[in-house]
Amino acid sequence: MPTLEEIREQQRASWNKFAPGWKKWDEFTMAFLQPVGEAILREAALRPGLRVLDAACGTGEPGLSAARIVGEGGSVEGTDLSEEMVQVAREKAKKFRLANYKATTADAGALPFEDGSFDAVLCRMGIMFVPDPARTAREFYRVLKPGGRLALCAWAEPAKNPWATTIADIVNSTLGVPPPPPGSPGLFRQSQPGTLKALLGSAGFSKTREIEVSGTQDYESPLEYWTMFTEVAAPIAGPLAKADPAQQKGIQEKVLQAAAAFLKDGRPTFPWSAWVASGTK
Repeated sequence: MPTLEEIREQQRASWNKFAPGWKKWDEFTMAFLQPVGEAILREAALRPGLRVLDAACGTGEPGLSAARIVGEGGSVEGTDLSEEMVQVAREKAKKFRLANYKATTADAGALPFEDGSFDAVLCRMGIMFVPDPARTAREFYRVLKPGGRLALCAWAEPAKNPWATTIADIVNSTLGVPPPPPGSPGLFRQSQPGTLKALLGSAGFSKTREIEVSGTQDYESPLEYWTMFTEVAAPIAGPLAKADPAQQKGIQEKVLQAAAAFLKDGRPTFPWSAWVASGTK
């Protein structure tokens, strides 16, 4: 079994490698994730003047949106394990002229901040990938001020998220990729109802609650669906890179056919669902 440090370094390398793909698809993915981002901002009860941490910030959201809410009297600090992702977030903050936002490289499980530094902590789709979720939740609790709010999210059950499982199931079954060990970092690590709420409760948070946010995401074509995943998703692109050209072509054909089954008004349209959990220190 790899150590936590080994997992962390593997993740850093992977996110850095795929950062160009995330930058290319940023507008698309941010629109996709906007509903859960908005739910997180509501659950965090943000208002002008607050100091906010956006952990595992990726290319910047929902921290950039939070910066607009807290205004000039507040501030937002985005942190991410990947130096390349942090750079994209910085570029976006500069583009949007958000002087109250900054992004730095940091491990969500070992935050470089003093106790009680923030009024709110946000984490959109990051808790699924940290090596030790319980430790990370305790770190979020530590850096919050008394009365501060945490809001985070993770994908719901696989059956509710065919946008992810359609391509993953084909790749994994065709190439014989074994399922990850239970509890290991991955897209559906906290997918069961109540898992996130229990995690927050065990870290010391009170007034915890968990809500479901769902919607649909469409693509221009089955080919766009294939292209996006192969350019941003390490669990997809990694195994594919080891396959021979004939296997890759066969997998692509299967994925395009499967995506076509979700056509609505000529575009593949996939349901999605996520859990958003929140709590108070």
